[in-house]
Amino acid sequence: MQGLPDSIQVFERGWLSSNNILLIGRHDTALIDSGYLTHAPQTLALVRHALHGRHLDRLINTHLHSDHCGGNAILQAHYGCDTAIPAAEADKVRHWDVDALSFKATGQQCERFSFDSTVSCGDVLTLADMEWRALGAPGHDPHSLIFYCPEHRVLASADALWENGFGVIFPELDGESGFAEERATLDLIEGLDVRLVIPGHGAPFTDVQGALARARSRVDYLEADPVRNAQNAIKVLLKFLLLERQRIALADVPQMLLSMPVFATANARYLRQTPDELAQWAVGQLVKGGAAHVESEYLLND
Repeated sequence: MQGLPDSIQVFERGWLSSNNILLIGRHDTALIDSGYLTHAPQTLALVRHALHGRHLDRLINTHLHSDHCGGNAILQAHYGCDTAIPAAEADKVRHWDVDALSFKATGQQCERFSFDSTVSCGDVLTLADMEWRALGAPGHDPHSLIFYCPEHRVLASADALWENGFGVIFPELDGESGFAEERATLDLIEGLDVRLVIPGHGAPFTDVQGALARARSRVDYLEADPVRNAQNAIKVLLKFLLLERQRIALADVPQMLLSMPVFATANARYLRQTPDELAQWAVGQLVKGGAAHVESEYLLND
């Protein structure tokens, strides 16, 4: 992309996998985030092609949602790369605590991986011969990190800031604070001298102030009625399952939703619908938005 240093390549992956950021230095290479499990072979192929025979030395995760770390295991198996995760997630990964990690709660997949080091807020990493500052970015995920390169004024914003919004504010679904943290993260980003943002999803962009304004408006909208955040989460996560599977039997949707803790919690706390009502509403929302259609007895991805 125009405006990016030659040493930075962005693999824009769509919405099942997060974007991957490849940083190629004179003496070592690194990848930020690795996409989703079902795309792992494609992630490996993209990295191998871009490295032209070089070794992947480091793998760094902004946070541990399955669409950002699902390719970790295959990259570790192929390259034996040093893997760094947010420090707050270390015990969960060390013991592979699927209840504490988000994979089981959302019905998503992630092959078990290991880690070699951790990254904390305030750490400075040298990637592609450039210094990157690790900054805390709670809101979407309480332990998420973003990475800022002052030299080139580039920000890897993960799911804290997209061109049009940000990721689901998951803590609020459990009755914990998340809107205030997301707003503080946006303030943090505004205080940086950012020229170009590489988001976790979507194309890199330069209209940082416009994106911040849209994100703040979105926070205000969701916070005004937390039911909206719960409804958004249901739609987003059902769409994720549909992207992965491509079709889901309509009869399976009610139990599928409520068998996943994040759905069950959001429904019990905010929506208070029966399984059939919740499934009918969620399917209707995806169809209305053009994200899916119903054919015979199945919900099909669009």
